[in-house]
Amino acid sequence: TFYYLIRLCLEKILLQCILQSRTLSGADAINALRPFYFAVHPDFFGQHPKEREVNENSLKRLNGYLENLQKPGFRSFKPTQLTFYVREREPNSSNVQESFSASGFRAVSFTLHTRDLLSTVLDILNSCSLSTEHIQSLNVNAQPHKEAKTTLNRPIKWDKTYYSFTGFKDPEEELEQAQRVETTLISWLDDNEASAVKKLKKSLPLRKELERLKVELSDQLQLSDIRWQRSWGIAHRCSQLHSLGRLVQQRPEVLKNVKGRTVVFTDRSGMSAAGHIMLGTMDVHHHWTKIFERLPNYYKLQKRLLLLEDRISQLLGGIQVIYIEELQPLLTLEEYYETLDSFYNKLRDSRLPFHPRSLRGLQMILESDRYAPSLHEFGHFTIPTVCDPATLQWFIFAKAQEARENLKRKEEMMITEKELIDTSTERFSLDRLYKEPSVSSAQMIDCCKRLLEESLPYLQGMHLCISHFYSVLQDGDLCIPWNWK
Repeated sequence: TFYYLIRLCLEKILLQCILQSRTLSGADAINALRPFYFAVHPDFFGQHPKEREVNENSLKRLNGYLENLQKPGFRSFKPTQLTFYVREREPNSSNVQESFSASGFRAVSFTLHTRDLLSTVLDILNSCSLSTEHIQSLNVNAQPHKEAKTTLNRPIKWDKTYYSFTGFKDPEEELEQAQRVETTLISWLDDNEASAVKKLKKSLPLRKELERLKVELSDQLQLSDIRWQRSWGIAHRCSQLHSLGRLVQQRPEVLKNVKGRTVVFTDRSGMSAAGHIMLGTMDVHHHWTKIFERLPNYYKLQKRLLLLEDRISQLLGGIQVIYIEELQPLLTLEEYYETLDSFYNKLRDSRLPFHPRSLRGLQMILESDRYAPSLHEFGHFTIPTVCDPATLQWFIFAKAQEARENLKRKEEMMITEKELIDTSTERFSLDRLYKEPSVSSAQMIDCCKRLLEESLPYLQGMHLCISHFYSVLQDGDLCIPWNWK
């Protein structure tokens, strides 16, 4: 017994020394992750709504993981898989804030299973191919990444009988088990159903209030719809509708021109490229009032924009120029008009020999941040505004037949997707089944087909969101990856 007591004391002393040499404070962790935050922060993805939403949700889950690591006595944890879109680096830039290019980004997925801040920070930086040299300047003993994979590479490794005798858990064995365990849909629902149900019940009164406010304002202003650009919580959405309701009471005369329009709560105020009225959630009533007063001018600009789209269509053999909210950046009407005008002048000067109406029935969207044309699975062409006219002509001619086939397949896919959503909603007695914009129809179809093969009583009455990761939202919505296991 005396022998084991001595070993126990030595174990505690040595472990304490090792952990102290590797201690990283919360503030240090934030500083160490600055290059990572600059590479993935949603504010830098304003022109890419799908990628922005993925990064927003992944950052929330990462922050929760980091907070748990700092809780006193925190022991239990589960491997957390994260996906980020990382902005590409400029090759010759030494300044962290200027070292990322707006020309592109890449998707990075990694799993966190470390149990201390330092190892976690190193895992994140290395997974994203970001430098870890700056960590040496912090007051920690930053070991190379291979050693920092766990907190267990110690000078002394105790025999397994030590843990059997003392009753302590073998940290190496715990980590190996955690790494072997792959999250499955059933196991995740087992662990998270109670939390989701609790949050959902708490949100029900607010959900009813939100629906009441939405119907009331839509009827009062004769709106076509009220939407939100981002995944704000129910309470936040109610607050925004209350603000709009107060403006209606205070200045009813400024809202006389909104009939038949869609209002979208977003990051900035104005009119969108799709013709929707955008109300910035950080703006005060004064800014909103100005937008409503400018609506007649916006409507005139919108007519000019539609005429410009027709002229481009005529120059390109009748191909239709469209704007797809779910797939394109949220542009203002002015920004989109400038993009169309620049592209039209370039086409007009090039005098491309497209036969009139030869491309009728086809569709294209314009994007200013791409350099090569492409064909989407839904059949529309994605054309960069800087695309060389000759390259544009060759690409459209070469892909025209495939585009027509994709458009036809799109119609069939949309019907199949809706049928599967309806069937799944009824089969599992869901209150709502929906997907994030970044999930394609093909992914949604695959997900629903596999769900229908399962028995999932947990889902009754729930709100289920098909996403790229597992999560329980603040209002009780269950998020599961489309490719769940």
